Amino acid sequence: MDSNSVPTKSVKKTLLKILPLFLIIGLIAAIVGFKGYVIVEPGNRGVVVELGAVKSSVLGEGLHLKVPFIQEIIPIEVRVQKAQSEETTSSKDLQVVNTIIAVNYRLDPESVNKLYQEVGLDYKERIVDPAIGESLKAVTAQYTAEELISKRSEVSYKVKETLAKKLSTYYMILDEINITEFKFSPEFNQAIEEKQIAEQQALKANLDLQRIEVEAKQKIEQARAEAESLKLQKDQVTPELVELRKIEAQLEAIKKWDGKLPSITGNGAVPFLNIDQFNK
Repeated sequence: MDSNSVPTKSVKKTLLKILPLFLIIGLIAAIVGFKGYVIVEPGNRGVVVELGAVKSSVLGEGLHLKVPFIQEIIPIEVRVQKAQSEETTSSKDLQVVNTIIAVNYRLDPESVNKLYQEVGLDYKERIVDPAIGESLKAVTAQYTAEELISKRSEVSYKVKETLAKKLSTYYMILDEINITEFKFSPEFNQAIEEKQIAEQQALKANLDLQRIEVEAKQKIEQARAEAESLKLQKDQVTPELVELRKIEAQLEAIKKWDGKLPSITGNGAVPFLNIDQFNK
């Protein structure tokens, strides 16, 4: 047996043991060197583009491997985003309305690959902003200028409903909208102010009229009550009652008489009491 054969077998065994380690190290070096990996940041999704074609798979947050020179990973944010704009529209009664609206929306995490394929990364300029203006114009045209103020919550709901449908077509989710202000022309604002003043004056006049009517009714009722009272008193006066009142008056006079006749001066007659009346 050749003495060199034992060392050779030992070397082979050693090589077989460390070869996988070298391969792993080499693979890691190749991945790092050729950027064969990608990290998808929190709040993002990764769109896989392979040789110019968008793949159906979407990468979630974390570390992912990719094929160097063949695959490209496009990060797309799926957090809530805000779009605010000032739009000029017309009301149903053809009043010019300047509206400030703020919109909170986000991309559908599972469909960012379709959005990227159909629209691209400039989706805000191409889709969101025009959709806001179109939705606002479509809804404000259904209301008069006064209704836009008095029915603001209803208008907001319809704008949100209309805009949500438009955005969902392009794989976006509408969270909330806020119409922060409706601005009208100075002439319209003055007309509204004058109308409010007229309504207040009319309301005051109506209240005054109601007060006068109530006071008049009260006086009528008071006069009616007094008339009824007098009528009742008149109905209760009888000849017997009149005679009784006369007797009561004479008796009261007797009680107060001190028994002395009044002194008479001149040719005056001496007064006397009609005694026969007391015997009746």
